[in-house]
Amino acid sequence: MTASTTRRTTAARPRIAAVGAIAVAGALILTACGDQTDGGSSTPSGKSDNSAPLFSKLPKKIQDAGVVKVGSDTAYAPMEFVDGGKIVGVDPDIAEALGKQLGVKFQFTSGTFDGLITSLETGRQDIAMSSITDNKKRQEGLDDKGAKIGKGVDFVDYFSSGVSLLVKKGNPDNIKSLDDLCGKTVAVQRGTTYEDTFKAQAEKCGDKKLTIEAFDTDAEAQTRVKAGGAVADLNDFPVTAYTAKTSGGGNDFEVGGQQADVGLFGIAVSKENTQLRDALKEALDAIIKDGSYAKVLEKWNVKDSAVQSATVNAGK
Repeated sequence: MTASTTRRTTAARPRIAAVGAIAVAGALILTACGDQTDGGSSTPSGKSDNSAPLFSKLPKKIQDAGVVKVGSDTAYAPMEFVDGGKIVGVDPDIAEALGKQLGVKFQFTSGTFDGLITSLETGRQDIAMSSITDNKKRQEGLDDKGAKIGKGVDFVDYFSSGVSLLVKKGNPDNIKSLDDLCGKTVAVQRGTTYEDTFKAQAEKCGDKKLTIEAFDTDAEAQTRVKAGGAVADLNDFPVTAYTAKTSGGGNDFEVGGQQADVGLFGIAVSKENTQLRDALKEALDAIIKDGSYAKVLEKWNVKDSAVQSATVNAGK
């Protein structure tokens, strides 16, 4: 383990330590090493509903169990986090909607991010749903250097996310893009790829200097922006949107401009479980069509991350 964090496009991802319903201001931490560990679940084992529209599409093993076992790293508000001992967030709510189409419960188990794909290969979990960026390396089971480390997985892509600027409520400096930061001061968590993004922008700004203040935690960077000492912080869009919605009752921050560096989050499924993959894809299209998907994204203030239809392995 190291002190720095990386985006989900690599093996690890930045995470928010959620305490209660609004604890998005916790420090970003690096995921631990190892396989999945048991934790709380958002839904108990349940009885199958064979009258559900897509029940017949599921593998018989899951029909009989009445449960889809889900591996998730539940420390990334608002996508998945623990509140009052229950796993909540965007992913559990989408999973609940999928379950209504499929006639089974989605049972979340909390563990380490870097053990999620391994848990599919061992059969410990049926799927992994944890804001996992769909990319070719994960599809093919490769590490960052291109070496084969696993069988790879298929992804059912359900969410689109990039990075966004977090600015003071009212956006007094009219920050809409990275180019608007030239000549100003920004705050960011030290050692993250967000800091690297600001450093790259500083080079682009040239003589119109961009001053970067790096802090040990993202919470400290947010405080600096709130106090007016910096014009913006940078984070993944769902985190930025959730912070804007919850901090100070929605009176502290807002999202500055549009998302950048957009990629797809996917539900990971073993390549050997194509029947489950296809059932999930059909269920996702169904909840997009009936509006329940949109209601989940609206609830968590991440409507801009909606996908228009379900895709498989569309990540780059």
